[in-house]
Amino acid sequence: MTTHAIDEQASGHQFQGQAIKTLLILGASGDLTGRLLLPGLARLVRHGKAEGITLVGAGSDAWSTKDWQERLATSFAAASPDTGTRNDDGALEQICAASTYHQVDVTAEGSLAELIAGLQPPVAIYFALPPAVSEKACATLEPEDLPDGSRLVMEKPFGTDRESATRLNTILGRLVPEDHIHRVDHFLGKATVLNILGLRFANRLLEPVWNSLHIDSVDIVFDEKLTLENRARYYDGAGALKDMIQSHLLQVMALIAMNAPSTLHERDLRDHIGTVLRASSVHPDFRSSTRRARYTAGSIDGREVPNYVDESGVDPSRGTETLAEIVVSINNERWAGVPFRLRSGKSLGRTRKEAVITFKPVNHLPDGFTGVDSPTRLRIGFGPDTLELDLDVNGPGDVFCLDRATLQAELNASELLPYGEVLDGVLSGDPTLSVRGDTAEDCWRIVEPVLEAWKANDVPMDEYPAGSAGPSNWGTAEVGGEK
Repeated sequence: MTTHAIDEQASGHQFQGQAIKTLLILGASGDLTGRLLLPGLARLVRHGKAEGITLVGAGSDAWSTKDWQERLATSFAAASPDTGTRNDDGALEQICAASTYHQVDVTAEGSLAELIAGLQPPVAIYFALPPAVSEKACATLEPEDLPDGSRLVMEKPFGTDRESATRLNTILGRLVPEDHIHRVDHFLGKATVLNILGLRFANRLLEPVWNSLHIDSVDIVFDEKLTLENRARYYDGAGALKDMIQSHLLQVMALIAMNAPSTLHERDLRDHIGTVLRASSVHPDFRSSTRRARYTAGSIDGREVPNYVDESGVDPSRGTETLAEIVVSINNERWAGVPFRLRSGKSLGRTRKEAVITFKPVNHLPDGFTGVDSPTRLRIGFGPDTLELDLDVNGPGDVFCLDRATLQAELNASELLPYGEVLDGVLSGDPTLSVRGDTAEDCWRIVEPVLEAWKANDVPMDEYPAGSAGPSNWGTAEVGGEK
């Protein structure tokens, strides 16, 4: 154990559970901050959950504090109040008026430490930066540069590969204890996580059949209509597999597949998530277990979309995929033989964000029924949060003919925006929804053999027109079955 960790146990735990006083955003002039972080903070403040917070921005752009405050006002205004908020615009105005901006090269030796020294502790440092820049910035810090109770918040992707993730974990672990590190996965909002866990473990109807004896396959899909949206500088170096599957969808898979933890305490919950991921792998016959594709010119909702390789900032030689699918095997007693198909893509015909659990057919269907004996399917939607159960029932008119019925329910959504939930955990010192260090490395372990096979062109790059359901040779339009 490092000296800093011992000091944390002795004195720093005075901040355990104590609200953060200063939120420092590095990369304050970037798109992520303006589009997601600041609106999330605004919603948090409107719910009275960030009282007394001081906001400080830092970036490489030559902004003045006035420029920064204008961005705050614009982003705060964009986060329209939701039903039930306190609509505390006065608090937002105070935060805006007191906030300052600093032009800093965070990778320069001593510059970040000097900035932190002038802030009121405890401090949460949000690295809204590319992973390589975040690593360089952290490497300039020493444990003594961080006041007791400091929290480090890292955006995904955590590292660029398993080696860099391991290296970054080592750097961070030298600075603060693991429970003071928040590796952000905004896809896993508190409401979404608890909806999955509540469904899994609070229903006698489901838990006894939640295994390979009864479940045929699980599909986790995150298809978007969105194109690059001026993010080529990041996305063209990542692609769909790194951007979504390596981080978000593997975490969702672990929640769906995990055994019941003793409690919802962060250690119990994250231990069980880690157990699933350690048992997970992709079969090395990558032509069968993985697929990749890239969109060509097309139309989405009447808007013309250019060929991906013609988009501004794209380097065609990188061979970046915009649609990825992998089949993950979880090698344990509960899930042996059940394929978990994870798919994510951009510029598709419709937005689809859901997990689909397909059950095996009944052992015996009495002779005499007609119609189609379709599989029972449970669909968990992630935006909006919904629940649908597809069942076979007696059809109208002919009671011997099977027909399809869908039971539907809306799940409870969070009052906060996704990044509001992220910041709520950071400011209150709750790491439950953040990704633990060993888990982040395991996610890279799972996908790295796939990335290497794709880089070697062992798997063909298929194509699909923007606005379509995907490549025509991928078979049915939707994984998990057409609704």
